[in-house]
Amino acid sequence: MAGSFTFYPMKSLRCFLSLAACALAALPGCNRSEPAAAGSAAASGAGKPTIALVVKTLNNPFFIDMQKGAEEAAKKAGVNLIVQAADREIDVERQMQIIENLIERKVSALCIAPSGSREIVPVIVKANKAGIPVLIVDTRVDEKALAAAGGKIVTFIGSDNNDGGKLAGAFVAEKLGGKGNVAVLEGIPGHETGDARLRGFREAVAAFPGLKIVASQPANWERDQGFNVFQNILQSNPTVTALFACNDLMALGATEAIAAAGKAGKIVVVGFDAQPEAREAIKKGTMAATVAQFASRMGSTAVENAHKLLAGEKIAPFTPVAIELVK
Repeated sequence: MAGSFTFYPMKSLRCFLSLAACALAALPGCNRSEPAAAGSAAASGAGKPTIALVVKTLNNPFFIDMQKGAEEAAKKAGVNLIVQAADREIDVERQMQIIENLIERKVSALCIAPSGSREIVPVIVKANKAGIPVLIVDTRVDEKALAAAGGKIVTFIGSDNNDGGKLAGAFVAEKLGGKGNVAVLEGIPGHETGDARLRGFREAVAAFPGLKIVASQPANWERDQGFNVFQNILQSNPTVTALFACNDLMALGATEAIAAAGKAGKIVVVGFDAQPEAREAIKKGTMAATVAQFASRMGSTAVENAHKLLAGEKIAPFTPVAIELVK
């Protein structure tokens, strides 16, 4: 009847309004959810695969270059990219925690530069069980440990560190005329990258009977340890005429120890990685050479290969990245 209305008691009105709210919430576009995690597919583009790059540290210019290469490739491929790392290169456990978190986030693919060749194996197995493909960059995984655990990787992308060590050894032999006392700053003991560089260097030096390695000690890839360890080496072996450091950060630390000892320009220093500061040191004469292995290319190739794999394409089990001596 026109002009009439129905009266609802207050309790009934509250019930009606509650039901109406529920009905509205069920409509498309009206539901609420928690904000997407930063870097996830939902946060940066629904439907895009999310590729994670886990490097050893972002306190080293080498891995910053790797990140830049990965970012450029991700932009071209139209994929989401997450880049994470531990604060220190020697923090293997932190790197494993990062990878486990990424597995729980269900990223589409994992690209890993392992801090520990054997230690990384358990998280690779976890990724395998979760159906997440694993691509290894820069440092090889221990093949025996991986096989024993039943783990699998899709590919390895990196340089031949053994050959890089040989390049450095041949250069030192040439500079010293095949005679002299040589020191070595090693990386982390048991770490495949440093071990391979050291093996290659020793093989090259062994061809020259007049060259003698008088000291070989770890400095754990770090600049301050490069300074401290080489300072001690100089005190106990003052006749050292050449140094091979398994990365540029240790080499640069050693050049500071050489300068402090008043021996600048008197010791042939060779590094590895061809970082910008090392290239500058070569120009200034405080370093003699470094081995370049193109970290940016490793990062871009890793992302490109992961994208191809996710698109159903086959990729090679090994993608070599060239090395060269910079002097």
